[in-house]
Amino acid sequence: MDIAAVMLAAGESRRFGSSNKLLARVGGEPIIARVARALDRSLVTAIIVVTPPEQQSGAREIATALAPLGLRTTRLVENVAPARGMGSSIAAGVRALSTRHHGALIVPGDMPALNPAVIDRLIPVFIAAGGEAVVHAADRDGRQRNPVIWPRRLFPALAALDGETGGKPIIAAERAAGQADAAARVIAVPFDDDTLFCDIDTVADLARWL
Repeated sequence: MDIAAVMLAAGESRRFGSSNKLLARVGGEPIIARVARALDRSLVTAIIVVTPPEQQSGAREIATALAPLGLRTTRLVENVAPARGMGSSIAAGVRALSTRHHGALIVPGDMPALNPAVIDRLIPVFIAAGGEAVVHAADRDGRQRNPVIWPRRLFPALAALDGETGGKPIIAAERAAGQADAAARVIAVPFDDDTLFCDIDTVADLARWL
């Protein structure tokens, strides 16, 4: 089963200050490079990186940060209006997927602890569900966390997203539609280590990793 990754890297990092948080260095390399490397070493078959518009310096800096990694099957896709929010980036990434992709693993580019083992626990669950269920990581309290694998049947809903809202309302609607059989439509995969899901939003968040 063919599952592509959509990495969200077009955000404006408003809470981080004047610099792009994805280019901040953790463990000697930019955060976005750590996430991209985890994806590249996982079972995903392609990586779509959603960037700001090509003419913006942020897009060029992201491309420069990823270039030395020698990533396989990676494509940069512009979000022409990143100020509209995360929904617009998800939509841009999903619209760039090929017809051969059965699922899309959507992940923010600011998760420095993400590793291939996390991704490779989610993908077999998605395959076992016939590629029809939403499969997401969950923390020790059962809360939904990233990454999330989305089935092709929900690509149109994702491609229509806009604004700050991401995919959580779609997941809620899936659970409601399934009612008694909701577990067949949305599957949570629990992890014991909550640090795997930490993201970097502020300089204080970054300081905890340094």
